[in-house]
Amino acid sequence: MSGHSKWSTIKRKKEKTDQQRAKVFTKIGRELAMVVKAGGTNVNENSKLKDAIAKAKAANVPNDNIERIIKKAAGETGGSNYEEIVYEGYGPNGVAVVVETLTDNRNRTAGDLRHYFDKCGGNLGQSGSVMFLFSRKGQIVIEAEGLDEETVMDAALEAGAEDFNFDGDVFEILTDPNELGTVRDALEEKGYRFLSAEVAYLPATMTAIDDADAAEKMEKLLDLLEDDDDVQGVWHNWEMPEEG
Repeated sequence: MSGHSKWSTIKRKKEKTDQQRAKVFTKIGRELAMVVKAGGTNVNENSKLKDAIAKAKAANVPNDNIERIIKKAAGETGGSNYEEIVYEGYGPNGVAVVVETLTDNRNRTAGDLRHYFDKCGGNLGQSGSVMFLFSRKGQIVIEAEGLDEETVMDAALEAGAEDFNFDGDVFEILTDPNELGTVRDALEEKGYRFLSAEVAYLPATMTAIDDADAAEKMEKLLDLLEDDDDVQGVWHNWEMPEEG
């Protein structure tokens, strides 16, 4: 098993303010509504809905909110039609960035993202410009405190995981993207709870930023992307300095 957890080297430690939490809830709500409209409300027939609900629960979205969003989406016949678009670009110092969006206006979204990259010393690229640097994987993250590494690893592999990483703080379990739900459900049945459980883009190599100004611009770029209502997920290969 790999000894290096990409999750811990990429994940930004940011305090979640009420405003940030509300934004996360809104984004997850949009994803829930889209998958309900596309595949219905039966989680046994709509695996994407099951995945979206698990993602919502990992983000601490209350069950009442989840049920309300699903009921509302099931009753809507019109409204906005969102499409999933993945954008690629480079930040300062050649850091590769993948941005997953749900948008009802691709021209607006592309224009906004191009502005963010330009403003922060990067550039929005063409499809395929950075994707070769990433692998698309199912990623389950479990807080390690109070758990035995070998026990969790055995449970993960038994459930069908492809890889297992441990960095002292979290267990990172990687799966085939199509097997994420199966592995997650098997671990959930054993009583495990997740910090996150989603399909992610994981970098094969990392890029450091030694210049303080460039690092500040990279932080700003990530903030702008994460704060955009159309952006559902951001992945990058910046090897962020450890917080002391």
